[in-house]
Amino acid sequence: MGCQKEPEKAPEKAAEKPAAEEKVLVNGIDGGGFPPYAFVDKSGKTVGFDVEAIEWIGQKMGFKVKHQPVEWSAIIPALEAKKIDMICSGMSATAERAQRVNFSDPYYTVTQVLVVKGDNKATLEQMLSTGKKIGVQRGTVTAKYLEELSKKPGMKFKLVQYDSTDLSMQDLPIGRIDGSGMDSTIAKEVLKKDEKMKIAGTFDAAPENYGYAVRKDDAELLKKINEGLKLLMADPYWAELKKKYDVD
Repeated sequence: MGCQKEPEKAPEKAAEKPAAEEKVLVNGIDGGGFPPYAFVDKSGKTVGFDVEAIEWIGQKMGFKVKHQPVEWSAIIPALEAKKIDMICSGMSATAERAQRVNFSDPYYTVTQVLVVKGDNKATLEQMLSTGKKIGVQRGTVTAKYLEELSKKPGMKFKLVQYDSTDLSMQDLPIGRIDGSGMDSTIAKEVLKKDEKMKIAGTFDAAPENYGYAVRKDDAELLKKINEGLKLLMADPYWAELKKKYDVD
């Protein structure tokens, strides 16, 4: 009986490897909103100077960015708990915070100021020594400074803490507080919205640098952010961003 040759099998194609998905990193932003750096606009979109900056950096360094609002006083614990991957939202790179997170190279410098109603004739010193109510957003550098200042001799003011600066600015016009302490960058935005407000003075506190924060053990991400930030600051887009969001 003749042997019948089996038909040759077609060679199997090598399994195609799926295209590598771009890594998505979660950026924590101030849940109360921090214009012009990071905030949610009327349409529900997350926008701002830092939002666009870190998205640009991500495109250059190979990662996508998702933005997650977090209560500011809880934002570093959220980073440590890996609920977010970084904080790019106008955060002052203080020595105290640097004990818990690593900061990128600085990209902006701010001071701390007191905003009052435009018809308020009191000096900054008078505001702090005559029993006035001073509002501030909890968890901020300004809040920490005012807490320490209130314990010094001659300081007689009551500190009222809020979840956001916006809330303190709702109470200021109606007299629930007499002034609101904040970063100079926030004050600039406040005065744009309300011409009836003014800056009473600048606190005697050292200027602070803004930086992007990552976990202590995330050296690779910090390197990418610093490399990307250096590229961004040398690119014409940096000047465009500063002009778009009126950042000096």
